[in-house]
Amino acid sequence: MLIELTDLEVSTGTYATDFLAQETGLSKSKIKSTMNRGAVWLRSGSSVKRLRRAKAKLVPGDLVSIYYSPKVLETVPAKPTLVDDQSSFSVWEKPVGLMSGGSRFGDHCSINRVVEQLLDRPAFLVHRLDRYVWGLMVLAHSKSAAAHLSEQFRERKTTKIYRAIVHGKLLEERTITTPVDNKTACSMVKPISHDADTSLIEVRIETGRKHQIRQHLSSIDHPVVGDRQYGSDDLKGIQLAAVELGFRSPLNREWQSYALADNKRPAFRSQEAK
Repeated sequence: MLIELTDLEVSTGTYATDFLAQETGLSKSKIKSTMNRGAVWLRSGSSVKRLRRAKAKLVPGDLVSIYYSPKVLETVPAKPTLVDDQSSFSVWEKPVGLMSGGSRFGDHCSINRVVEQLLDRPAFLVHRLDRYVWGLMVLAHSKSAAAHLSEQFRERKTTKIYRAIVHGKLLEERTITTPVDNKTACSMVKPISHDADTSLIEVRIETGRKHQIRQHLSSIDHPVVGDRQYGSDDLKGIQLAAVELGFRSPLNREWQSYALADNKRPAFRSQEAK
């Protein structure tokens, strides 16, 4: 059963769970679970935010939206691995399947929400990784740290290095500047090794457009292995990972550098790489 009800107007003061149970016919326990997973929204005046507190009191004029999808809400999020915790920020290994940010249908499968619950403190996104890409991510735990880190990513003052296995033999370095979604984008590709029909490559990006690396590699006829959206017919998961990450600490402005272990990086299926 899928329920999408938007901008339900509250006419009298009431508890959120009572109001939504009456409007949807769902049990209060399902309402509470839906709220906890981030699929209920409250518009109060000019403010719009997720409504999580079951005992939240609504007032006349409030607008409430609920997006109830059992398939989404019952999904169990993959767990990230903590690499470093510096109080105002933390670095994680994001696994395949964990999202960077939620949707209107919930945020319980997003890395920031999972980390909030693991560390019991706020977690702010300052950059993103595709859902099916794995690797290193940094999260901020205060608004000031988030602003500092976000500025570094926006001003291209961070280091972001990826590794991928692509179809075909890529034998020379390439700089790809094809726009992505009509926005400037730049990816620098360097071959590392190859086997019979695939290549292991390193990618550095100056911009962070959605699916930038995947689109750029497809544009030069070397789609990422496992990336069926952009031209691969391989059923293996997408062979792309964020393997190195560098930035200045919002605590002391010192340079922080992190690297994914060799055994967690994309690798050839066989050991016959050249």
